[in-house]
Order: sequence, then structure tokens, then C-alpha cells
Amino acid sequence: MPELPEVEALAHHLREHAVGRAVTRIDVVSLSVLKTVTPAYTELRGREITGVGRHGKHLDVECGDLHLIVHLARAGWLRWSDDLPAKPPAPGRKNPLALRTHLSADDAAADSGAAPRHVGFDLTEAGTKKGLAVWIVTDPAEVPSIAALGPDALDLDRDRLETLLTGETRRIKTVLTDQKTVAGIGNAYSDEILHTARLSPYATPARLTSEELDALFDALHGVLTAAVERSVGQDAARLKGEKRSGLRVHGRTGLPCPVCGDTVREVSFADKAFQYCATCQTGGKPLADRRLSRLVK
Repeated sequence: MPELPEVEALAHHLREHAVGRAVTRIDVVSLSVLKTVTPAYTELRGREITGVGRHGKHLDVECGDLHLIVHLARAGWLRWSDDLPAKPPAPGRKNPLALRTHLSADDAAADSGAAPRHVGFDLTEAGTKKGLAVWIVTDPAEVPSIAALGPDALDLDRDRLETLLTGETRRIKTVLTDQKTVAGIGNAYSDEILHTARLSPYATPARLTSEELDALFDALHGVLTAAVERSVGQDAARLKGEKRSGLRVHGRTGLPCPVCGDTVREVSFADKAFQYCATCQTGGKPLADRRLSRLVK
């Protein structure tokens, strides 16, 4: 799932390549991706892209007084192209393409007399579980999931983090990934933050000591800032690989922990899993994996 660093990198890429261009056409391949009806997506045609922002894990493409808001969900992605096909794509259940945005080409290309190029970006989604969502609104706060967001993870200071965690009895892993509490962190980076802070995913936030809160704050900002710095400037096609290469425990079940050498372990749920190092985070005690326990029985 794209999280804060990847969405920030995609926003940066669009600022570099899309801002200043006009929307010339939008091809909606999957109608279910559109979560708003008014304004219609056709109203974006002819509007110049004036900026690109981010709200948590939402991408905000500003087109004057309209906003094209995108949430990539678990398996969505944005792909930039300097040569989009001119022919509208055909819809189909197996087609990963959900929406294509055509933008005006460079003036130099048009002045050369060559055939006009179709530059722009595709929104795609792999798999059968479709969660990719697009809104067209006059105010990002009109999107319910944006209106409900907590403070952005990179805007938190240590005192604000402590305030958010005061009295919180849910597991720290759950709290970090709750977008209404902290915006931008998902499954992967919460694993990395907790590993760096040497905290159990099952730790109770309200019981953290002052030293543990310091470690959590430092890890949160350190992990996310480093990931943003690695990601920004990368070609969109390389971002997923860049994310994987920077992870120390997430997605590395069975491999040695790069800090202590212990085996990275996993706890599985119905549709997801998280990874941790028992030596670094839980005093050497493995966490119960309920799915595995059921299989053993």
C-alpha cells in the first residue's frame, strides 16, 4: 500500500511534470472509481494543473478551483507517461487501468509540426479487490476520509504525539495506522517505526515511559523523513522497489534482523500481516500468531 513517503514522492513527480499543463481529456475506464458525480469529471477538461498536494495518503491534483483527489488504496498506483495512447482504452474486468488523464504536450513538440503527443498519467489497480477512489471536489474537506484525518505524521512534534497517546489503550500498532489519529502511516512504515523504536507492536500507548515516547517520536520522524528523502525524485515506476529496499523488517519474514541477526517474525490476520524482531522489540518473546495457532490445532 502506498503510504506517506510514496504519495509525497508521487506528488513531487506531478509537480515537476504536470503543473502548468492543461487537462485535455480524461478516460474513465472503471466508473466505480469515481466517488462523486458533481462536479463531473468532464469539467476538468481545459483546466490547468496549478499545484499538487497531499492529505495523509490522499493525492490532491489542483486544477484551479477544482481538486482531483486520489486514494490509491492497497493495490493502486499512478503511472506517468510521455506517450499515452491516443485511442481511448477499452473497459474490462481484467484491465488494471481505472482512469487515464491526458495533459497538454510541450509547446516545442507542437511547434515542430510533429504529431501531437499524449502525455499524462494512468491510475491503475491490481487484483480483484478494488479500493482505488477518485473524488472531484471544490474543497478537499468534502472528501469524508480527508475530513476525518488526524494530524499529518510529519507535522507532529513530541508533545502533540504524547497528547494523542495519553489514555490510549489500543495497541500501538493499531494507533499508528489509524488515519483518524495520525495521518499517513500504514502497515509497512508502522512496522519500521516500531522496530527502530524497539517497541512491541502490542505495547499500550498510555503506558509508555517518557524514554519510550522519545524513542517513538524520534523513530517516527526519522523513518518517514528518510523514506521521503529516498523516494522524492525517483521515477514513479521505481518507487515500489525503492520502498522495499529501505525496509528492515516489514516484508522480511524469515530473514535475519539487520540490527541483531535474530529471525524476523510475522503475525498474520485475515487479509494482512505485520513483521517484527522479537529480540529488538519484545524481549525475545515471540508474539502469538492466532492464525498459525488455529492451523496447528
